[in-house]
Amino acid sequence: MRGRIPREFIDELLARLDVVEVIDRRVPLKKAGKDFKACCPFHNEKTPSFTVSQTKQFYHCFGCGVSGTAITFLMEFDHLSFPEAIEELAGTAGLEVPDSGTPRSGDNPALPLLEVLGQASRYFKEQLRSHPDGPTAIAYLKQRGLTGEIAAEFELGYAPSGWDNLLSIADGDEKLALMVNAGLIARRESSGHYDRFRARVIFPIHDSKGRVVAFGGRVLDGGEPKYLNSPETPVFHKGSELYNLHRARSGIAQQQMALVVEGYMDVVALAQHGIDNAVATLGTATTAAHLQRLFRLAPAVVFCFDGDRAGRDAAWRALETALPLMDGGRQVSFLFLPDGEDPDSVVRQNGAEALRSMIGAATPLPDFLFDTLLTRTDMGRIDGKARLVELARPLLSRIPEGPLFDLMQQRLVELSGVTSRRTLPSADSPAKPARLGTAKSSKRLSPVATAISLLLQHPDLGKCLDLPGPVTQIEGDPGIQLLTQLHRIVRETPQITTGGLIERFREDDRLSTLEKLAARDHLLEEEKVATYFSETMATLEVQALAGSIEQLLSQASEKGLTDTDKTRLAELYRKREQLRSGDSSS
Repeated sequence: MRGRIPREFIDELLARLDVVEVIDRRVPLKKAGKDFKACCPFHNEKTPSFTVSQTKQFYHCFGCGVSGTAITFLMEFDHLSFPEAIEELAGTAGLEVPDSGTPRSGDNPALPLLEVLGQASRYFKEQLRSHPDGPTAIAYLKQRGLTGEIAAEFELGYAPSGWDNLLSIADGDEKLALMVNAGLIARRESSGHYDRFRARVIFPIHDSKGRVVAFGGRVLDGGEPKYLNSPETPVFHKGSELYNLHRARSGIAQQQMALVVEGYMDVVALAQHGIDNAVATLGTATTAAHLQRLFRLAPAVVFCFDGDRAGRDAAWRALETALPLMDGGRQVSFLFLPDGEDPDSVVRQNGAEALRSMIGAATPLPDFLFDTLLTRTDMGRIDGKARLVELARPLLSRIPEGPLFDLMQQRLVELSGVTSRRTLPSADSPAKPARLGTAKSSKRLSPVATAISLLLQHPDLGKCLDLPGPVTQIEGDPGIQLLTQLHRIVRETPQITTGGLIERFREDDRLSTLEKLAARDHLLEEEKVATYFSETMATLEVQALAGSIEQLLSQASEKGLTDTDKTRLAELYRKREQLRSGDSSS
């Protein structure tokens, strides 16, 4: 990608696109009044609540709350990064993403590595078919119950025994250096090089765009290690990549659940039996980056581990990683298999439905947490209950505030009997400021939030209506600052749509709030929107005048008012009464 994309290009791109056409190519839409509707592609529903507005160039689901622009939709539905979504949409619109001065993609040092990794993948696949030892690898795959079709789908290959098979096709120092940097060939401690993968069944590892970025190899001759992964490279980071995610993301999104298993063979075997939402970590413990990628696709993650001590220890590490991410209704569960079993053996012996039943009965994270802590203390003792509290408090403190946090605290009180403030959040914890002047306990929007919402939904309002002077002079109010900013953008860009306004704030921490305000239903007929916006502006002006009046009255009680201040105070009173009576002619 070319680096930071100019704002002007994004405006032009959105002006040329139609969000309805972009979404309809992926999710068939039906006309419903002035808008278009479909069953939401981001959650399961029978009655369509996913609405796309052609005039606003914006979509919103009234069922699950997702909303955004054409760019957002591609990022969420096709699981693309922001630059990738821009590239895709630009191609559709016949535009070329401009060079912002950073190196061009042709100069990207990752591309030659990706090319040599792709060549290696093709080489390994060919060796599985044509090498004299290929039948040994094929026999192993068949013995594991895999068909030729599933092996082809997952692009499985074979690395022959020997130290220089890949090395022998490295024609030149440049190609050799690329193979070393890609993790295909290793340097000897003395001198020279050798193939990293030898006598192994090869599992290509892909990134989110389906490009080969690394390999995993399963040994065939009884050597060690049994599984070998590529090392970290400029294009492969174990802490963020998941095996099979590029294939499984559709199944994960549709089923609203991701299944995390321990090995490649488990993933392939499950796919062969119709379980298409499984991924595997790559020789590392589950990281926050792994979970964040999965939670973008679905609200639920189930970990599948061996039931032995090592499996439970791994599950506990995954639990600790998940705790800070447990908000927004997310769920994590743990499935512990019987001794000697793995997902591969379960589906081969008992079928996919047996494993699905086991997944459905997996242990929820809260239960696993408390069950594990209860094994570490004697609840028959008073000090044992105190120990439970001490063990649980640092873990629960990592859970974001919300319903799950409250319920976990409640569970700890039930188990320990300790109801003192020490088990609860600190009373002096700083309260989070309300956004845009809205009350958390009320669904009614504040006047400034209402004005922002209306301006987002109907940018034309800003072209013909000025913001009242007293309102723009308010200092330190984030809502007024945002309203003023939006109004300025509308004036500077007359053709901008709701979607275009939202995109201006993509990297702003207020984006989520703006998306919600853009989707807000004010229950207004179209011809009454301008009047309601004017009335809201009048309310804001009354509030601004009241603030100025209060400031002068406070000054009068402290040090008196000058004649100029008294004249100004009288003018403020007069103007406020005019607005309250509905007369704003002067």
